Amino acid sequence: MSSPAEEIVIDVPLVRRLVAEQFPQWTDLPVRPVAFGGWDNRTFRLGDHMTVRLPSAAHYVRQVEKEQRWLPLLAPHLPLPIPAPLALGRPGEGYPWPWSVYRWREGEIATHAVIDDVTAFAAALAAFLIKLQAIDADGGPPPGAHNFFRGGPLAVYDEQTRRALDALDGTIDTAAARDLWEEALSSEWSGSPVWFHGDVASGNLLVEGGRLSAVIDFGTSGVGDPACDLSIAWTMFKGESREVFRAVLPLDEGTWTRGRAWTLWKAMIVAAGMMGNDRLEIERSRCLIAEVLSDHAR
Repeated sequence: MSSPAEEIVIDVPLVRRLVAEQFPQWTDLPVRPVAFGGWDNRTFRLGDHMTVRLPSAAHYVRQVEKEQRWLPLLAPHLPLPIPAPLALGRPGEGYPWPWSVYRWREGEIATHAVIDDVTAFAAALAAFLIKLQAIDADGGPPPGAHNFFRGGPLAVYDEQTRRALDALDGTIDTAAARDLWEEALSSEWSGSPVWFHGDVASGNLLVEGGRLSAVIDFGTSGVGDPACDLSIAWTMFKGESREVFRAVLPLDEGTWTRGRAWTLWKAMIVAAGMMGNDRLEIERSRCLIAEVLSDHAR
C-alpha cells in the first residue's frame, strides 16, 4: 500500500500554491515545468530568473538543507557557476518536505547539447573538480544516507554488487568484473577527505556556446574519497577526451580503479534489472560495463 507521501502529485498548481503561501512577493510570476527536471527533485521555472526544486521522495530531503548551507560557501572558490539558493521553503499545501528556490542558470544539459570540443570540455570539467577538491573540507558532510554513501568505502555496495554479478553471469565478463571489484575493494583513499560532487553526469553539466558553462545538482555532494566523481570518464568521454580528463586530474591509480568500480557497480545493478526493466537502459549499461572493463585491462 502506498504512503500518502508517495501519492503526492508535484505539479505546477502545487508550486503556485506553495509560492503564494510562503513567498507572496513572487505570486504573480509564471510557473512552468523544466523539460529535464531530474529524478531526485522536480524542477520548475519561476519567472525568468528563478527555479523551484522539490524533493520527489523522503530519502532526498536531507539534500535540501545541505545545499542551502554549503553551496554559497563553495561557489566563490569555483571556476564555474553552481546553483545559488535564494530561499528555503517549508512544508505546506499537502507537500510534506522542505524545498528550495534557486537562481536560474542558462544553458542546456550536456546530454542534449552540442559540444564544440569534447576534449576541451573534459579538461574544463577536470579543472573544476581540482578546484572543488582544493576547498577546505573541514566540517563538510561525510558520506552517509544523505548522499547514498558516495565518497565512502565501496564495501557498502559489496553485497549488492555480488548479487548483480550472479544475475549477469553469462551475459557479461563476470570474471573480469569480479577482479576489478576485488581490486577496488582492496584500495582506499589515503589522503584527507576532499569535496566531491557525487553525481558528475552529463545531465548535471550545462553547456552554453558549445562549452561547459555550469555544474548543477550537488544533492549527493560531500567530503571523502573523490573516486565517485570519475564515472564521467566512461559515461561521457572516450579516447582523447578521456585521456585528457585523466591527465588533468592529479589522482593516483587506486583512485581511478575505484572510479571504475563505482561506474561498474551502477551499470551492473541497472543491467541486472535491479533498478527497473527499461530495455534501452539495460543495453546501455551492458555496453558501459564492457567499456569500463576494456579500459581497466589496458
